[in-house]
Amino acid sequence: MDDYRTVNRASWDERVSAHAASPDYMLDKFADPEYLSQVVQFDVPRLGDIAGLRGVHLQCHIGTDTVSLARLGARMSGLDFSAPAIEQAQKFADGLGHEIDFHQADVYDAVEVLGEAQYDLVFTGIGAIGWLPSIQRWADVVAGLLKPGGRLFIREGHPMLWSLGVSKTSGEIVLDAPYFETEAPQIWDEGGTYVETDAEFSHNTTHEWNHGLGEIFTALTKAGLDVTDLEEHDSAPWMPLAGHMTRDEQGEWRLTDQPERLPATYTLQARRR
Repeated sequence: MDDYRTVNRASWDERVSAHAASPDYMLDKFADPEYLSQVVQFDVPRLGDIAGLRGVHLQCHIGTDTVSLARLGARMSGLDFSAPAIEQAQKFADGLGHEIDFHQADVYDAVEVLGEAQYDLVFTGIGAIGWLPSIQRWADVVAGLLKPGGRLFIREGHPMLWSLGVSKTSGEIVLDAPYFETEAPQIWDEGGTYVETDAEFSHNTTHEWNHGLGEIFTALTKAGLDVTDLEEHDSAPWMPLAGHMTRDEQGEWRLTDQPERLPATYTLQARRR
């Protein structure tokens, strides 16, 4: 079971340089001090005023969302299990003049590394919790990091979307993966990555888990947080179902035909009691 960290870390480590160089991450656009990542920009109306808040971005990867939250006025930290990702994130933030401290650690060890009840805001972005086998352990970490009254803010791929795939034979969308958390991981062996790149990779096996909305809600409640907002969206900031989605002017992808049929992502907020 513990091997999932080693397997997944090898995949993420290898993709850091390709992601940093990809036009999809748009690192060059951050030269404009007003520029925000697409993920953060989407949720600016929901984030509200975060100026002066002490925040931490869990599973921050190369730090584009972390920097964007700092640009909105939060005093940010970042944490990720990939050493190359943390090195890239720190270099990126330092080069832009942002005082952000990045830490390499497994997300389940975040409280031990960062301290208990130190943060007003815990942020988690797209494609993070699916790498974790237990949503309850994650919720307990979030609760441990937050001060009383502190807020969790997460936008994620919808568990309904994660349960879908595109058939290699018919090209149709099929229900081919669990919606609920399972003890055993879904094991994938796929090359490439989710951004535009010509790079080829050798570490292509990953271990992943889905977590249903009810499971997430219940885990947070048990950990001592009250969900204050849950909004489902028909769009995602990447193309998860090739051949079936159309990109809008904001860079979000949704089903080309009747997009109201599929919740692609969600934004959830909760407060620590």
